[in-house]
Amino acid sequence: MSDYDFDLFVIGAGSGGVRASRMAASFGARVAVAEELYLGGTCVNVGCVPKKLFAYAAHFAEDFADARGYGWDLADASFTWQRLLDNKNAEITRLNGIYHNLLTAAGVTMVHGRARLLDSHTVAVGDKTFTAERILIATGGWPFIPEFPGREHVISSNEVFYLDQLPKRCLVVGGGYIAIEFASIFHGLGCDTSLAYRGEQFLRGFDQGLRDHMVVTMQNKGLDLRFNADVARIDKQADGSLHVEFKDGESLDTDLVLYATGRRPKLDGLGLENTEVALDDKGFIKVDGDYQTTDSAIFAIGDVTNTLQLTPVALAEGMALARRLYRPEEYRPVDYADIATAVFCIPNIATLGLTEEQARANGHKLDIYESRFRPMRNTLAGNDEQSFMKLLVDQSTDRVLGIHMVGPDAGELIQGLAVALKAGATKAVFDATLGIHPTAAEEFVTMRTPTRCD
Repeated sequence: MSDYDFDLFVIGAGSGGVRASRMAASFGARVAVAEELYLGGTCVNVGCVPKKLFAYAAHFAEDFADARGYGWDLADASFTWQRLLDNKNAEITRLNGIYHNLLTAAGVTMVHGRARLLDSHTVAVGDKTFTAERILIATGGWPFIPEFPGREHVISSNEVFYLDQLPKRCLVVGGGYIAIEFASIFHGLGCDTSLAYRGEQFLRGFDQGLRDHMVVTMQNKGLDLRFNADVARIDKQADGSLHVEFKDGESLDTDLVLYATGRRPKLDGLGLENTEVALDDKGFIKVDGDYQTTDSAIFAIGDVTNTLQLTPVALAEGMALARRLYRPEEYRPVDYADIATAVFCIPNIATLGLTEEQARANGHKLDIYESRFRPMRNTLAGNDEQSFMKLLVDQSTDRVLGIHMVGPDAGELIQGLAVALKAGATKAVFDATLGIHPTAAEEFVTMRTPTRCD
């Protein structure tokens, strides 16, 4: 028997921590997991899941408007924020229960409370201490809000899911996918919505053609997009509203300010100073290719490391680590190439593989296929909104390097194409594939003439 209480002690019961705990226990390890907030982590509680539920709710406004062209009269449709909130909370509670059952069924010991490392093999949770042969840090990330006068008046993506009431006016600050999603959600729910980003254009790192298309699409919807707009200060007015001043001298009055300016690893108070664990220059935990930190007994996965901050990535890392430690004959490292992702704004964004800018930087000569069209569903609705699709093809190998889309259900559509890209599909394979007619998806296999060539 081991001299330790557990073979593996996991700190954090988010996506990666739960997967690693459950699989390690199923492989015969004695496992405990500590969580101070909620089972399922950010994704289930204040991230992917409730955000997409909110996005569904926001999209109904456009659906009701479009329905008139198809013979439906829904003029009396109304929205109740509290009902959405209550139903969302009930669903999250249900999912928390599922995570609890998964862990207990696997034989994982659950410890409720905030964990702190005392040394490389000892964890304190409240007034209890536990020893473990190995420790896994999977505490995820936490919203980052910069320091500025009036910072105390803003909320983050944690609090936005529990608002007492829906604001009439709101300002979203940020340029990443969380900011774009919540700007779409607030707008779709009827708020007078502005989005401010300190850079030239939002969605940095996404394909430039996709970014350009999304700017036009959001502006056509009536969102107030403010670029090169950096908040100087925020003051609360006598009526409870907020007065926002920007560094360029512009100002804005609103009822709510949501800061979506990135996330940082959640490491405060974790006790890393009592171990040999080191951080990189961006504040993430340093790990090698097998998720081992600079302390031989401690591992880390998910958003505390400098990897893609995506739930499927954390899940894959949790599975990979459990296999490496307790079922090494089945171990295979996570393949980080060509990971598809979606942004659940309205309309959806989905992206896969290289952007045009990345492909050129890597030395590829490209054939570029682009299509902008009005989806069939929009025709009778009298909706002029266009979808955008883009394929990047390497000229020398004919291999498809990148796929990008803005349009309804883009995330659902791109998932299948991710299999093709992972399999090394060429443009000839796309051309030989018969489309499903009439669908938007068939556009990806019917684009025959390059829009641009190198």
